[in-house]
This record gives sequence, structure tokens and C-alpha cells, in this order.
Amino acid sequence: MKKRFIALAALSLSSQAYAQYTQTAIKTLPYPQAKKVDTVNTYFGTKVPDPYRWLENDQAADTKAWVQAENKVTQGYLAQIPYRDAIRKRLETLWNYEKFGAPFKEGKYTYFTKNTGLQSQSAVYRQVGNGAPELFLDPNTFSKDGTTSLAGIDFTKDGSMAAYLISEGGSDWRKVIVLKAADKAIVGDTLTDVKFSGIAWKGNDGFYYSSYDKPKVGSQLAGMTQHHKLYYHKLGTPQSTDKLIFGGEQTPRRYINASLTEDQRFLVITAANTTTGNELYVQDLSKPGSAITQVVDNFESEADVIDNVGSKLYIFTNLQAPNFRVVTVDAANPKPANWKDLIPETKNVLSVSTVGGKIFAKYLKDATSLVEQYDMTGKKERTIQLPSVGSASGFGGKKEEKETYYTFTSYIYPPTIFKYDLATGKSTVFKKPTVQFDPTKFESKQVFYTSKDGTKVPMIITYKKGVAMNGKNPTLLYAYGGFGVSVTPSFSTSNIVLLENGGIYAVPNLRGGGEYGENWHLAGTKLKKQNVFDDYIAAAEYLVKNNYTSKDYLAISGGSNGGLLVGATMTQHPEMFKVAFPAVGVMDMLRYNKFTAGAGWAYDYGTAEDSKEMFEYLYKYSPYHAIKPASYPATLVTTADHDDRVVPAHSFKFGQRLQESQQGTAPILIRIETKAGHGAGRSTAQVISEQTDKWAFMFHNMGVKYPAATN
Repeated sequence: MKKRFIALAALSLSSQAYAQYTQTAIKTLPYPQAKKVDTVNTYFGTKVPDPYRWLENDQAADTKAWVQAENKVTQGYLAQIPYRDAIRKRLETLWNYEKFGAPFKEGKYTYFTKNTGLQSQSAVYRQVGNGAPELFLDPNTFSKDGTTSLAGIDFTKDGSMAAYLISEGGSDWRKVIVLKAADKAIVGDTLTDVKFSGIAWKGNDGFYYSSYDKPKVGSQLAGMTQHHKLYYHKLGTPQSTDKLIFGGEQTPRRYINASLTEDQRFLVITAANTTTGNELYVQDLSKPGSAITQVVDNFESEADVIDNVGSKLYIFTNLQAPNFRVVTVDAANPKPANWKDLIPETKNVLSVSTVGGKIFAKYLKDATSLVEQYDMTGKKERTIQLPSVGSASGFGGKKEEKETYYTFTSYIYPPTIFKYDLATGKSTVFKKPTVQFDPTKFESKQVFYTSKDGTKVPMIITYKKGVAMNGKNPTLLYAYGGFGVSVTPSFSTSNIVLLENGGIYAVPNLRGGGEYGENWHLAGTKLKKQNVFDDYIAAAEYLVKNNYTSKDYLAISGGSNGGLLVGATMTQHPEMFKVAFPAVGVMDMLRYNKFTAGAGWAYDYGTAEDSKEMFEYLYKYSPYHAIKPASYPATLVTTADHDDRVVPAHSFKFGQRLQESQQGTAPILIRIETKAGHGAGRSTAQVISEQTDKWAFMFHNMGVKYPAATN
């Protein structure tokens, strides 16, 4: 194979430090040589070569050697950027403030999470009334390097016991540990091999949880997880004797989740084969031996029970309501034909929560929050007065509570916790962060631009007041565009580095997301997936046309499905961008369904086996397959060795082929985090390290000084 070399080009700088840098001999860094194999798959008569198929075997010695060699090149390149350490120190300073999670009540205690600043993981504290807080559970003690995280905690109704889940190295596979709340003594054995599951306690006797049969040893990260199973674990008994409640061979489903109504009367089961749409079942536990009753018998819509009053069920659904609604029905005859609207569908997308005998309707209005309070009869009581335009989350709790908490944030509003009085509707600040950021110096505005087919798409653009719109501002364009996920305004400590350095952060709400309901989602799925890429491209064009930035100062970024977005966009239009950050992306669209839970994404993507038309559509935009010899933007691919959601082979194969095909001088690097997964649960040090490398790579390849003179 022909060797390609990347060189760290000198910046045009003026300060003494930078001048010294330009005089330093810059070491050229060769990409590792990688073997090619003759693997070929045939789809509807078309032969598709896959020369880097061998990188799918994460356990193989040659894959491990390739990873080590690529990381050496990447770290060698990044180490030469003179202001990398300055960025790291700035991020550490910015990150070093107390961070709190919204309180929740269990038994006599009020619990909350807290991170003192640079701790690897947030710890769980509790207090009685206004008493002094005490440490309840400290994930920082789970492992020496901080890479084992708390992945969830659920208490019994009386608060006397808790079951918490841990993730090791970022894996989706969990362990479950049960303890007594009073003295934190562990109860019974640790449950293992639990995945995509919450904990649903039934009294103090035991709990429901879900998992898969674990893949064979050697393929635990990449092996397919097909059939979810719902179990009941009785405390004090071995996990091997846990009772199968739902799923398995008789009712094979890919995703199964369980919950109990607060009064413990109804077991609620949702079952699905893809990430969109689910069946709904209930079981009346007040009647011994009662059967599991099917409420919704198809996967065409979503439905879940959010509450009950006696036998009356309150169901949240988008059945015959793409923007969602709340309905009621008697559990004795729960089929959709008997449903009655309680909170009807509106033009804004609805999500709901309950607390204190109230229903909180949380609407998305152009991707920002509008919250209304209802009583259990469906009567609107008030609209919640939020601090400004942004995102509000929370408004949940038990029926006897008189107050609740919510968190409000935006791109320029650090996440602040408010206490809310249910009777008066009054909000008071409960915890305000002390991050070094002055919102009055920054601006965040929403614009609407036109996509290729004429569709209007919203985008929020954030920057420091007074920044000249001269086309030279370093700009990061971030988006997701898939799975009905809504991207709403949220504060990022890391983004301060960009904003205070005269940069711009732009977030469009692409089709494929859920910002405008299920119809908006469907407009970016399967044979309409190109709409998502077109929306993203149009956002970039808008920013350039209006002089926010230019192609020499524009970076694109996205993770997971957003990594696919970046990969597809940069291969379709490599000339439009200076820098690209495809993170943990789905890059091989012909084989994504062969790994872990990937087959469950077929509702959004379709598969290469569906039809000749679907294969040809996927083959055309699949980032791994769309790479051709061209001049690509400076690219930093990021993934992690424990990612068992989107397996790292996607990024490995994409990165290797991109290096091979690069005709320009911009670097193509891959950064592979160790002891990390798809993103959740990473230690603070891991997060800061990655963000340091991102900004250093971006600024350097744009020729931007750090810190800028305007900082």
C-alpha cells in the first residue's frame, strides 16, 4: 500500500511563543499500513467489496495492533499543537464547580447527586428535611480510574431498599446491586448481564428487570442481542432461578421494559422490535393469577401508562396523534376503541410527567419548552413561567408531594434547579451553578432557513455579543437528525472555550428528529434519509451566506446517528467544510444490523436486505462505501473500545478508508478512547481530554489562535 503522510503545518502567528513554534521542525507522521482482504458481499446482483472487514473483530491481535498504531499517530499529532495544554487547563478551570442533580424523595430522605468539581463521577447524597447532607453512594469508589459509573438507581415504594446499576468501562451491560437504605448493607447477590433495563420494584419482595442472553465469550461487545426477556428477581434467591415473565421464544421482542404504577396495582409492559413504536400490556397485580392483558397489539405507534386512579389508566400515546396526547381508559376494557382524550393533541409536540396528583404537559414549541399544569380531570390550571426561552426538564414525583423540582437550561443559561410549588405555581431558585460564564455577554437566537426541497428548518445560533460577522469566525455546526430525538437548547461547559474565543455554535433541528412530532421524524427515515443530510447542508450554506463563517472556518460535529450525519455529509460535499468530527458513528449502512442491537434501528434506516431499492439507497450514502479519492476536510474520528451500542468497527473501517483516499493535505485521524463506551458514564478526565483534543484540532486546522486577542 502506498504510504501517505500528514504534516502539522505551521500557523501564521505573531506572538513569541507561536513564532518559536513556526521555527520548530515539525515531524511528519505516517499513517499505519493496513492490510486489505478480499471479502465481498453480493446484494441483489451487486458485488460490494469490504477490504477492511477484518477490523470488525475487536478481539483479534491485528485489530488491537492497528488501534494502538492509530492512537500513536493521533496523539503524536495532537501533542505538537502548542496551545493544547492551555485549552486543557482552561477546561479544567471551567469544569471545576459544584454540579447538582434535581432532588427526589424516597421514604424519609431527599436524595440528590453532586459533583464537587473535577470528580470522575457524581455521587449520591441524602438528607432528612433541612438536615445536613450525608454521602449515600459514591461511584468514585467503584474503580480506581473512575471508569465504572452509576447507570441508574430505583427505590422501593417505602424507600427502605434500593437497587442500583453500574456500567464498567462504558458498556451497555450492567450489574445490579441491592442495598438497605438505612445502613447501606448489601442484600443478596449481584445480578449480572443486565442490558437496556430499569428496575421495577414489587413491594419489598423483589423487582422486574430486562436482559438478553449474553453473546458468547469473545464477541461480547459486537455480538447481536436479539431477544429481550423480562424477569422477576425475588430477593434472597439466585439470579439463575429468576422467573421469566415476558419475552423469550413465545413472544420474541427486541426491547422489553416494565414499570409499576405508583400504587403497585398494575404491571405495565412495553414491547418493541425497533426503536419506534411499541405494544402495550398491563397486568392487574391486585388480582392473584391475573393474566397479562394486551392493550395495543401493534408496533405502529407508541403508548405507555403514566398513572392510574383506581382502575382508570392514564395513557400517553401518539396513536392517531403524531404530536402525542393523553387518554384515559378503564383497565377492564383497555383497547384503543375505548380511549377518551384527556389532553388532546395540539400543533406542539407533547411529553408528560406526574407529581402531586397533577399532570405536567411539556410541549416543544420550535424545539424550546412550554410547560402547562393540568389536574387529573384534564383541566388546565396554569402555564408555568420559565426563566427564558430554553429547555425545562423534571416536574416529576410522588402523588403526596406538594412541591417538585425542575431544571432549566439553554445554550447561554447554565443548568439551574428550581423548586416549584404545586398549589401556587411559584418557582424559586434551588441550586444555581457557579460556572465561570456571564450570560449577558453572549447571544443565542433562533433562525429559520430553507432546505433543498423548500422545507423550513429551525436553527439556534449562539455567539459572543459584538462578534463581527465577517465570515472568519470559527464555527461548530452540531446536529443529530434521527430516531425521533429532539435536540433542545442545553448548556455546555466545553463550548465556553469556543464562544469566548470568538467562535459560533450552531444547532439546526433536522428532519428525522422529533421536534415537530412523528411526521417530522418519518420525513428523515429510510428512503427519505437524504432529507436529513440536505437539511444539514442547507444549514451550513445559511451560515456561510449570512457571513457567520466561511468554509475555511466551518466544522461539523455529531455523535452516533449524528456521526452518520457527519460521515454522509462530508463524503457528499467534502469541499464545504474545513474540519469534521464524526463521533461513534454508524458508518457501514450495509452491515449495521449485524452487530449488538443494530437490527432495532431498521425502522429509521431500512436494511440492505429489505429490497433492491433500499440496498441501492443505503449503498449510495453509506459513509464507509461513499468514500472516493478526494480532498477531505481535516477529520478527527472518535470512538471507544467498549462501545457496544455502535461498535467501534464502524469508525475503524471508515477512518482507515478515509486515510487511504485522502488526496489533500488535511489530516485524517482516529481517536480511540479506552475503557469507555458510547458516551454515557465516562469519567470527567476522559471528557475533558476529548474536548481538549477537539478544540485543539479544530482551531489548529483553521489557523485560529488560542487564546484569541478578543478573549
